[in-house]
Amino acid sequence: MKICLNPNLRDPAASGAIITWHSDLVIRIHVVSDVHGEAAALVDSDKGSDLFVCLGDLILYLDYDDPSQGIYAELFGEEHARAYIQARTAGRFEEARELSTAAWARLGVVSPQDRRAAMESHIRLQYESMFNTMPQPALMTYGNVDIPAMWDDYRKPDHRILDAEVFEVSGLRIGFIGGGLVSPMRTPYELEPEAYAEKLDQLGPVDVLFTHIPPDLPQLTYDVVARRFEMGSAAINQYIEKVQPRFHVFGHVHQPLHSRARIGRTECINVGHFHAKKVPYVLELEESDGAAN
Repeated sequence: MKICLNPNLRDPAASGAIITWHSDLVIRIHVVSDVHGEAAALVDSDKGSDLFVCLGDLILYLDYDDPSQGIYAELFGEEHARAYIQARTAGRFEEARELSTAAWARLGVVSPQDRRAAMESHIRLQYESMFNTMPQPALMTYGNVDIPAMWDDYRKPDHRILDAEVFEVSGLRIGFIGGGLVSPMRTPYELEPEAYAEKLDQLGPVDVLFTHIPPDLPQLTYDVVARRFEMGSAAINQYIEKVQPRFHVFGHVHQPLHSRARIGRTECINVGHFHAKKVPYVLELEESDGAAN
């Protein structure tokens, strides 16, 4: 995978939110998360960047803003999707599961194996579309709704997938952790807190930490539209307190109470809900952001 860095400082007004610490620019990173089926908006989303990063959640099962969209609507219809969304938003997860069981029964699909097969065909169609429009080169990690085993079937030659791994560029160490934590949502890629903490421990010190989920800070985990706290990781808090990377960059919470907070010197940043915003977050790193400084 070849990364070409532009040595020239571009016009900050040409992009969205920018963080700049000093004047000697090393690298501009465009970051997306929670793409949820928005394949068309990925086209040219790397334009003007040195690195493109995707923090996962490529699949759209449910569209909370438009219940007519997503795999559940395709399978069961908009009315079911709307009722299912209402139950989940209200925290009635058992009711949501009962709705799904009844919807599958109406289709004559009973066994878990048959359900997975029916769902997989829709998921694969979305993955094919997403990876066809995903910029190249790209550094990618998984979200909690993603199915890691399928990514290799659709990734392009310059899509580098990183999970519990470090990517080094221009003297900077950039760490990636994919997935989410076990939750009542029962999404495909959820880890026990201990397993997630072990992945963090594998990284060692980094200058920038990329994860799908946020640290466990209430102002970053509360979703003001869904009206609930999403899962944040206390292990991320502990890692940041110990290592103090310059930035921690994540997604997962679509409409957070606050999009930024600090843990020590570390700036924690939610890059936003790409499915809704359709523009990448822009992060500018400089030589002085490296560990040696």
